[in-house]
Amino acid sequence: MRNLVLVFFLTALVLPSAAQDQTTESDLKGFRAEFIGQMVFTKGRILELEQAVPQKSFTWRPAKGVRSVSEVYRHIAFANYAFIKSSGYSLPPDVTFGDDNKKWDKMSTNKSEIATVLENSFDAVIATVKAMSDAELEKQVKVYGREMTLRNFMMSSLAHLHEHLGQSIAYARMNKVVPPWTARAEASAKKR
Repeated sequence: MRNLVLVFFLTALVLPSAAQDQTTESDLKGFRAEFIGQMVFTKGRILELEQAVPQKSFTWRPAKGVRSVSEVYRHIAFANYAFIKSSGYSLPPDVTFGDDNKKWDKMSTNKSEIATVLENSFDAVIATVKAMSDAELEKQVKVYGREMTLRNFMMSSLAHLHEHLGQSIAYARMNKVVPPWTARAEASAKKR
């Protein structure tokens, strides 16, 4: 069991840097490249987990008044679009976006629709960050009544995404779904 925990821990440390290597096609360096690397990693994990959870579990919630599986995934997409809007950038023209996150969360429980919304929202954030200049990272943005640098907001946005990735992992496990990357690590450990 210790070896399995060690394999999982080391995989979690290595994969974010491996995801960052996927941005080498870009000429970005520094913080924006690192941010995009984290977005690519998180996008991959969230989409992979979303695909592993069966459609019948998308309306499951751990308690009354708490987001369901589908609502968590929709909330992630909402947060991605809110990041773009709060950063002072335009949303993609095909995105109908209001400020009511509770309404947004409940718009669909359809697994394939949610996968598309999630993927598009991550791609829109990545495109937005590629369009930014390094100098813009120091501009002040107002988020939830607080002034902060865009760089700080970007870090907070990543933390928010990782929080909901963890929540999604817990939801999946409560529905007897092993995260695909954990299943792969366990299968690899058994082969040794």
